[in-house]
Amino acid sequence: MSSPSHSVEGGSNLDSSRPNGRGLLMDQNSGARCSEKPENSLTRQNKTKSEITDMVRSSTITVSDKAHILSMQKFGLRDTIVKSHLMQKEEDYTYIQNFRFFVGTYNVNGQSPKECLRPWLSHSTQAPDVYCVGFQELDLSKEAFFFHDTPKEEEWFKAVSESLHPGAKYAKVKLVRLVGIMLLLYVKQEHAAFISEVEAETVGTGIMGRMGNKGGVAIRFQLHNTSICVVNSHLAAHTEEYERRNQDYKDICSRMQFSQVDPSLPPLTISKHDVILWLGDLNYRIEELDVEKVKALIEEKAFQTLYTYDQLKIQVAAKTVFEGFTEGELTFQPTYKYDTGSDDWDTSEKCRAPAWCDRVLWKGKNISQLSYQSHMALKTSDHKPVSSVFDIGVRVVNEELHRKTLEEIVRSLDKMENANIPSVSLSKREFCFENVKYMQLQTESFTIHNGQVPCQFEFINKPDEESYCKQWLTAKPSKGFLLPDSHVEIELELFVNKATATKLNSGKDKIEDILVLHLVRGKDYFLSVSGNYLPSCFGSPIHTLCFMREPILDLPLETVSKLYLGNKVTAGDRSQLENPMEIPKELWMMVDYLYRNAIQQEDLFQQPGLRPEFEHIRDCLDTGMIDNLCANNHSVAEALLLFLESLPEPVICYSAYHNCLECSGNYTASRQVISTLPKFHKNVFDYLMAFLQELLKNSAKNHLDENILASIFGSLLLRNPAPHQKLEMSEKKKAQEFIHQFLCSPM
Repeated sequence: MSSPSHSVEGGSNLDSSRPNGRGLLMDQNSGARCSEKPENSLTRQNKTKSEITDMVRSSTITVSDKAHILSMQKFGLRDTIVKSHLMQKEEDYTYIQNFRFFVGTYNVNGQSPKECLRPWLSHSTQAPDVYCVGFQELDLSKEAFFFHDTPKEEEWFKAVSESLHPGAKYAKVKLVRLVGIMLLLYVKQEHAAFISEVEAETVGTGIMGRMGNKGGVAIRFQLHNTSICVVNSHLAAHTEEYERRNQDYKDICSRMQFSQVDPSLPPLTISKHDVILWLGDLNYRIEELDVEKVKALIEEKAFQTLYTYDQLKIQVAAKTVFEGFTEGELTFQPTYKYDTGSDDWDTSEKCRAPAWCDRVLWKGKNISQLSYQSHMALKTSDHKPVSSVFDIGVRVVNEELHRKTLEEIVRSLDKMENANIPSVSLSKREFCFENVKYMQLQTESFTIHNGQVPCQFEFINKPDEESYCKQWLTAKPSKGFLLPDSHVEIELELFVNKATATKLNSGKDKIEDILVLHLVRGKDYFLSVSGNYLPSCFGSPIHTLCFMREPILDLPLETVSKLYLGNKVTAGDRSQLENPMEIPKELWMMVDYLYRNAIQQEDLFQQPGLRPEFEHIRDCLDTGMIDNLCANNHSVAEALLLFLESLPEPVICYSAYHNCLECSGNYTASRQVISTLPKFHKNVFDYLMAFLQELLKNSAKNHLDENILASIFGSLLLRNPAPHQKLEMSEKKKAQEFIHQFLCSPM
């Protein structure tokens, strides 16, 4: 591609869909389906059978009545302390009861259900108490990927509901789906009253850390007094990409957060549950052995020998993923990859080596695995489904003992409340973050030590401010409570993204803030935050970058600030303004790298890069050390998309947004709108379109087409000027159509 001194275009901003699914009560003997009723928040006492049905059918958050105090949604300090004491004394008023859990995972390769699922879902004699059923690759169409709608959800939901164990009646608790990753939770009808605090969340780990072709979905709930989290994930593919799988796992763990019924409590993460069940197509492969050797070991049923080469086993042993989790012994042959409709190994041109891609792991106490197997009878997909059956010990409340424990706690609390006002000590009050970089997390921590009085703490807003801290800072947890003589560690996380980079680049904002830590019924404590930000091309406007002939980190901060303003420059700075480049040099560096190295790269702009490589690319661009740039093609492609996403004014200016949508489908009128863009924006648009057309000339190798590229780039180049407004599907499609015209027409 031509250098930036000549003339001159590359991701997506899709929101993950989180359908709740429709409620359904299944009578396995009759197959009857009941219609939905309005949502209910019911306590357990005196529930009629129909009320129980309604509660689960509505898939709403319901309030547990482990204790009478817990059934009242009053979240003052006193209630919080009572709950905390109850949790500490849980063993005094609960007993362990085993529940039978079925956990299943199936990558269906975009197929519709073609066969009965009972050989997989109902293979045991005893009917499970709880079903956790996960799917991956529910729909492989581009429409599902970009627009999230798919008829396959209803097809597979119906197939599962009709194949549950015939020996019981089941109620659906929740359905959650992210593109092709779906998780279903059912319980026996008689347990419905004891399910509470149901929440579902999704995390996309695809390109730009959001797209839902890879990622995880999870459902958390309370069964009696035990908290359970079920995670279904589809991690990155390809044998050599185990580091990306590790990264996907860590992203799901860090980003999956469930809101709590009590708004004063911080969100729950996956790890904050008594029981965690993790299933899915984890995509870890067999390494170091060739295809024929793998098949020979399978033929000999030498599964334990083969298992020593399993990437998941190796990564778990290295403590890079699934620390603290357990997996049962693999006594079945690998579940991938088969010729569809058969039990024959892959005979396609790629001839994939067999691998145990589909797995079930668990973490927690009182868990006993009864079976772990694949189901060869099902032949719809190129994967075989896997199931694991567990007996899980759940804490059940003895109501009489519970009442006595509660009375004791309330009596002691009455005495305690007559004591002094709360006070705490902080291990640190000043925090300095040095050399902060774009999208590179920095953390500092401190400890709050409580005195003799229970206290509730919270970081509070300063006068005339909308949040307790600046947008680039987060305190975790930002609120909570402490019992006497206890402590909690607080992490301050500093992360600069597209929303905050522009002001920091220009000097309008600085790494400076004061946090106010407030104690309910107590005093306030003040914490100071300081540091310095290293300006970046990410988050900088196009026109500013075109006037920067030198790397941004080689320029004095004063010069960068003046270039942002575009005026008030001194004579010494004037050369910067008199000889601008046609396009930003950083954009040219990335596009040129891709043109030279990735023009035939399969799945370009659809597969995420590695985070450490993004940081390396950013540093090369900001220091001008382009000769040092050495990164995976996918990492450079993702960096290009992140660059375009970070532009404070998109390539097609906000002012032209609605005109572009109106002109969609009329190429002449669309071309006219582009001609009215500011010079540098028009140059960038033309340059990107020329590059994408070059990619399309190599579609036989890279498998890209106009629709894929138009979908990815449409949401980056054309952005709705209304901030945080969720785009209508019609707008997304018009933006896609607008870009599509330019990809199909000569420049």
